[in-house]
Amino acid sequence: MMSARILLVDDDHAFRLSTAAILRDEAFDVTAVENASDAVTALGGAAYDLILLDLRMPGVDGISLAEVLRKRGESVPILMISGFGSVDSAVKALHSGVDDFVTKPVEPEVLLSRVRDLLERRPSGTSAEPVEGLLGRSSVMEAVRNEIRQVAGSDATVLITGETGTGKELAASAVHRLSPRAGGKFVAVNCAALSEGLLESELFGHIRGAFTGALQDREGLIRAAHKGTLLLDEIGDVSPAVQQRLLRVLQEREVVPLGSHRPQPVDIRLIAATNRDLQQEVDGGRFREDLFFRINVFHIRMPPLRDRPGDVALLIDRALRSMGRRGSADVSSLAMRTLLTSRWPGNVRQLHAALESASIRAGQGVIQAHHLPEEVRDAATATDPRYRQAGSVEDERDKILSALREAGGVRVRAAEILGMGRTTLWRKIQEYRITEGDG
Repeated sequence: MMSARILLVDDDHAFRLSTAAILRDEAFDVTAVENASDAVTALGGAAYDLILLDLRMPGVDGISLAEVLRKRGESVPILMISGFGSVDSAVKALHSGVDDFVTKPVEPEVLLSRVRDLLERRPSGTSAEPVEGLLGRSSVMEAVRNEIRQVAGSDATVLITGETGTGKELAASAVHRLSPRAGGKFVAVNCAALSEGLLESELFGHIRGAFTGALQDREGLIRAAHKGTLLLDEIGDVSPAVQQRLLRVLQEREVVPLGSHRPQPVDIRLIAATNRDLQQEVDGGRFREDLFFRINVFHIRMPPLRDRPGDVALLIDRALRSMGRRGSADVSSLAMRTLLTSRWPGNVRQLHAALESASIRAGQGVIQAHHLPEEVRDAATATDPRYRQAGSVEDERDKILSALREAGGVRVRAAEILGMGRTTLWRKIQEYRITEGDG
């Protein structure tokens, strides 16, 4: 990677010089040009491992250049560089063949991280399309997909770990769909959601009279997954008694229903998932070491969203399209910046929930920053002066739109609602480019 060749295309002379210097300090071989024409010439004379491409340039812009390069078969990764006000355009560029984007001003460590990320996964020929439901262009997600492909063909027990909301069940489902057991059932059990007694009954089944209320025999979920795959989600939460019974299932390949002494043979592929550190649980005496060894045959770690920031825009676009919207085109620049700079402690699940909430609040209109949940806005870069300024502008624009709707489009009445002079309102309508079709 240290000798990777990078083509930098940006019409900003100062940015071009400083960025080239940062890259060269890391021993990258950098060619810096100022427009699309020079970039095409450079590509015709040498092979490059990565292109850093400015979004807005005189003449042919970055999106147009990216489209041209992809149409002529160039597979070199492209990292788009966009300004604060053009984040939504940069997201659209992802659908034109761009692999990732950063916004100006970009911190050197952030730029270098994105560059290395694209270069690391360059040989694998990754695609922007989701593989088995797991969307993302980042190297960490490609590594997860590769691990899923590797283990799917075997019958090995799989342990999937990761924070809440990282997609552990999606990964487990992908293993099942790619496996020889794909024709069988995929049975998922959330162990943390059930009490010990209920979990035992649900997993192992019971015979009539096994306990009060057991009026008939019941097949457990382990038997229901016979010839298929059983996912035990949050296995770190199960009690010692349930752990012991699970160990027997894995060792003997049989299950004994509650109240019975007659074992029943079972053929399952077990996948376990947890957001806990099971090794710590073992060390603390809360999880059986022998069971840990049984389930930790092949370990897949699901990365948190903060470790793959370049995937956030794609996840936003896909989630909104699944809600019947136009994807990222339905998100304002400030709202997009808020989404991209939030920390997302709840990971993909929290991101989806925030987008669903914002979509409801926005109705048929474009999603604005104030439509997002408060905790998401608070987590964004509110200390950035540009962010505060943009937020103030957007808030005022929204207030004007609201007043115009309330006034039925009558500007004199809207000015009265706002407590604003008519001339001031006229000027702001022009300044914010508000049209009759807005809102």
